[in-house]
Amino acid sequence: MKVILLENLRKIGSIGDVINVKRGFARNYLIANKKALYASKENIQEVEKIKTQLGKKDQEKMKEAKKILEKINKKKFVIKKLSTENKELYGSVKPTEISKIIFEKEKLEIKPSMIQLTKEIKSLGNFKVKIDLHSEIQAVIDIEVIAEETVQ
Repeated sequence: MKVILLENLRKIGSIGDVINVKRGFARNYLIANKKALYASKENIQEVEKIKTQLGKKDQEKMKEAKKILEKINKKKFVIKKLSTENKELYGSVKPTEISKIIFEKEKLEIKPSMIQLTKEIKSLGNFKVKIDLHSEIQAVIDIEVIAEETVQ
């Protein structure tokens, strides 16, 4: 299915590109989140007209992302979790939990979908987590998981 991008998206394309994607991805993600339009002749002409406005919006988003990057990049956040004697967690640390901690500490709204875990956090220790703030800007934060109390 052909769609026209309304945003710069990493690994997908930039504003105004006509790309071919799977129908479900187009319908459920790109079009539902207003990141793309169906590639009809009318839509292609419309996007050509508003391309500069979309570019300006993208620049504003990038500025916001840079501000957030300055606030949280390379910062350490501590999460307390229940753990066993051999330092394994009951459950794991999810992106929603990380986004709540960032909001509590920094008063910044980070969507869980922006948080990229390199591997699942299932034990105590330090972990690096990437946050996609913009298609071109990524922040890296440290998550330290400490024991709330050990359960036998």
